[in-house]
Amino acid sequence: MAISKQRKDEVLAQYQDWLKRSQSVILVEYTGSKMKVLDALRAKIRDSGGEFHIVKNTLAKRAFVESGINLPDNAFEKSTAVSFAFSDPASTAKALADAIKGNELVKVKAGFLAGQALNPVQVKSLAEMPPLPVMRAQLLGVLQAPAGKLVRTIAEPARGLAAVVKAFSENAPAAA
Repeated sequence: MAISKQRKDEVLAQYQDWLKRSQSVILVEYTGSKMKVLDALRAKIRDSGGEFHIVKNTLAKRAFVESGINLPDNAFEKSTAVSFAFSDPASTAKALADAIKGNELVKVKAGFLAGQALNPVQVKSLAEMPPLPVMRAQLLGVLQAPAGKLVRTIAEPARGLAAVVKAFSENAPAAA
């Protein structure tokens, strides 16, 4: 069923808006997959702060080109769905990877992150990265470790002196 020029322009504007707001994009082929599987996939990605949409290939390709995102031409063959990561690219990629694990009908075609096109192997690597909150916690731990060691090193002589005084005071009444 053909859609009108006005409707195509609306859809194209929506695609461009999603592309502008997203930090990363992952294209997926879903040929032969059931709607129930796609709905579960949508829910997982939504929980991770992203969105998952089935797109029209010709309009999606045009939106990508007009947004300055260059992906291989074969990324827009067969059925295409796109995962948009609006908050954390790693957690959205992980949610997608977890949702399609064991499902041979849904395959990653390509991706885009920080001005770079990604192949399926690179998308898998992105999915294996820890989510942003975990990365922040790890970085904070690394930054705080030297300060904590310095405080313990400075406090150790005083702690040792206090232990000696305490031991002496406990033994002093017994000796007197």
